[in-house]
Amino acid sequence: MNVRVDWRASVALVGTVVKWLSVPLLAPLAVALYYGDGGLAAFVATIVVAFAVGAALERVGDPSDLGSREGFLMVALTWLAVSVVGALPYLFAAHGVPGVAAASAPGSTLGDPVNALFETMSGFTTTGATVMGDISFDTHSHAVLLWRQLTQWLGGMGIVVLAVAILPELSVGGAQLMDAEAPGPSIEKLTPRIAETARALWLAYAGITLLEIVLLYGLHRTGHAPNMGLYNAVSHGFTTMATGGFSPEARSVEAFSGVVQWVIVPFMFAAGTNFALIWQALRGDTDALFGDSEFRFYVGVVGTVTALLAGLLFTGPMLDVAVGPVAGNVEASLRHAAFQAASLITTTGYASMDFAEWGAASQYVLFLALFLGGSAGSTGGAVKMVRWLVILKSLKRELFVTIHPEAVKPVRLGGRALDEDAIRGIYAFTAVYFALFVGGTVFVAVDVTRIEESLTALEVMSSVAATLGNVGPGFGLVGPMGFYEFLPATTKLLMVGLMWVGRLEVLPVLVLLTRAYWRS
Repeated sequence: MNVRVDWRASVALVGTVVKWLSVPLLAPLAVALYYGDGGLAAFVATIVVAFAVGAALERVGDPSDLGSREGFLMVALTWLAVSVVGALPYLFAAHGVPGVAAASAPGSTLGDPVNALFETMSGFTTTGATVMGDISFDTHSHAVLLWRQLTQWLGGMGIVVLAVAILPELSVGGAQLMDAEAPGPSIEKLTPRIAETARALWLAYAGITLLEIVLLYGLHRTGHAPNMGLYNAVSHGFTTMATGGFSPEARSVEAFSGVVQWVIVPFMFAAGTNFALIWQALRGDTDALFGDSEFRFYVGVVGTVTALLAGLLFTGPMLDVAVGPVAGNVEASLRHAAFQAASLITTTGYASMDFAEWGAASQYVLFLALFLGGSAGSTGGAVKMVRWLVILKSLKRELFVTIHPEAVKPVRLGGRALDEDAIRGIYAFTAVYFALFVGGTVFVAVDVTRIEESLTALEVMSSVAATLGNVGPGFGLVGPMGFYEFLPATTKLLMVGLMWVGRLEVLPVLVLLTRAYWRS
């Protein structure tokens, strides 16, 4: 077969990224030294493996001539490779390394390779679905749990975007790589050089993360959040801006005071906003933010879902009485509604309470929110606001043309007429996305019949929607206070694939399976 893709160049660049993954692994290594509760050997061993494997892969080929095809392959392989390497600390902590005892308590679910890969893919893709039934420092060390949060922060803005920002060898093909990692609505070029654009995006991302950490820790210092110490503040800062949702607390953000929940809401909203617009607003161009049609649509959707949920929660009968004094309480109803609307629409996946116990109407609203997603250029997953906006505008156009067949009416976004190929591409993406959702739902529904647990239709559908859309929690047994560990290994491996495909927005991964990609 005459292969037209220089796969060696792609593999060499994957090796570069894997080798440099050893640098962020130093953070949990330092935490292990500070707390002394285990995990030191696990991270030392992982750093050695990451550096050695990465250096070996770098020697496979010459990445100097990188085209768009090689970019697709490199990005897809990178996310798989970092997830495999990133799972090693969990396995080493659970089983120990030669001469060193295990750091995690016996029975840790992360000792199983499938579970470890699931947790790491969920981390890097900022999904937030977990197989950890016991999230506590009694079972896992501070270092292991911090690595769990850090994987989400690294994956939030994009591993390849970070690599383009800091590694000179990736700057030449940086535009192709960034487009492959964030396809569909492409990343807006903010500066003349693509590497500078990558640095600008990461600077805004890191700056807002630091602001949230300072505010959360400030609440602790002023007595408004007794259990929001520095470790928790850093952990939640990492996973909020990444729209990830991992928390070192078993009850997620329910473990903290109402004021903490209110503080986190605007940061989740910001994480679901196009970071290019945030960057421009920080530089004084607020018109770029408030004049953007997608941003206005995003605000409207979040506001509508919040108002609808708040009304359902306040009226009481739609809420299970077991979940606490929310019905009839204006502040509590509005807080939980705003929190869960922002959390699920932006695909963060935090929970201010167990929404799996809410009434049926509220759960259906939240289920629909699993498909919405944040803005293009944000850290959010799912379908994304700009696609829904274009679909609505094109449907409106079709209704108009049906009445006026002679009319020529382009679909406009932000005052500009959209190319018809772009509109067809959005419809194609959405069709494939929902085909994967339906196919995944059928597979899981059949596969889970092999286990003792009986899942409802909503539990099955929400688990697939939550992993494909990189949201995290579903409903019922896989809800915000539940976990995915009890599912069959085959289902978990399918969900690993769904998280991977969903993070790269489907088409760049599926194109690798076509004959035309490799030969034409």
